[in-house]
Amino acid sequence: MSGAVAVLVINLVVAGLLSASFAMVAAYDRKQVAASWLAFAYGLGAVYYSIEFGISTIGAPRPAVVVSFAVVLAAMLLFNVGVARKFEVPVPWRLLSIVFVISTVACDIIQDMPRESFTRMMIYQTPYFVMQALGAWILWSARSRRWLDTILMWLLAASSLQFLSKPFLSYSLGGTGATPQHYLQTQYALISQSMGTIFAVAIALLFLVILARDVIADVTKLSNTDALSGLLNRGGFERHATAVLQAERHKGRSLALVICDLDHFKAINDTFGHASGDKVIKTFAGFLRTIAVGEYFAGRIGGEEFAIILPGSNLVAGRLFAETARSAFSGLPVDGLPEDLRFTASFGVAELVSGEDLSELLSRADKALYEAKENGRDCVRTALPTFDGMRAFRSF
Repeated sequence: MSGAVAVLVINLVVAGLLSASFAMVAAYDRKQVAASWLAFAYGLGAVYYSIEFGISTIGAPRPAVVVSFAVVLAAMLLFNVGVARKFEVPVPWRLLSIVFVISTVACDIIQDMPRESFTRMMIYQTPYFVMQALGAWILWSARSRRWLDTILMWLLAASSLQFLSKPFLSYSLGGTGATPQHYLQTQYALISQSMGTIFAVAIALLFLVILARDVIADVTKLSNTDALSGLLNRGGFERHATAVLQAERHKGRSLALVICDLDHFKAINDTFGHASGDKVIKTFAGFLRTIAVGEYFAGRIGGEEFAIILPGSNLVAGRLFAETARSAFSGLPVDGLPEDLRFTASFGVAELVSGEDLSELLSRADKALYEAKENGRDCVRTALPTFDGMRAFRSF
């Protein structure tokens, strides 16, 4: 077995394994639509290597050569569709189709040219260059890219250039062989197949890492998110709040915490049922999302209890935020409940003081909330540290 044949067999196995890997990602997470396209792309890649192996052993009728070319070009087309789906770029179907059709026709025409012709080689390799370059261009068009995405973009660009280098490589290494059967015996075949393997595997592995990164991010987000409200759950809120607290302290900025609780929530459940109670929670959570903008973020930290972190805000700003939220929410209807029925919430506000951790800040804000509950509900209380270190509460 020649070195080129060995590389061809390796390529066949690797393409099949990569296709299976992307298929597994697609089966695990249905949102990763790109993985399905890449599974098909690398599956076609395995078909291409099978055809190439057949051509090299049993001969090369003209249709087989054209089909081989079309299969690998189709695999690259599907890869580009996967890139577009992953990075939310409109798929340039028309452009991809035009390149595919014109290139396949050109491949058929050049079969009448001498195999060692430099022009023939350039016409044969240029479509691969164009199709791979289109993948890099699609990534370039993405609205946002992270550093791994940028590396993938440049890797695709480098891979496209290696196709243009092959006519020169063939010329310097003595050509592609007098016949397709002789191709795999040439040094050019060994180097060309090896280059293709290196780029194909590198691109696929990097794409798998990117998909894994996003799957892990989604799982992490789900673990930090409350299913009913869509806000951060208590654990997610505390982790996020702790990081923000440390950052704000390092910057020397103030920070306020608002805790709020839906009034008479048990009565809502008892009167209208738990499904209606869930609707009230969803309505309040949606309301908090609309007002907790910028650096602010909210979480559901208990049954009907919520918290909002206000980076860069002092106690006065926190009180104004709470008063605005209290007033606005009391005027909101809840879908599925009587239109004239309104709900209220009570609020406790505290500002971070020197040497205080998140649990202490939460405790002070919670005590202020308790004072609001004890003083008639539907109001705001703020927690102020006194000079002797005791906590005091002020109503507004």
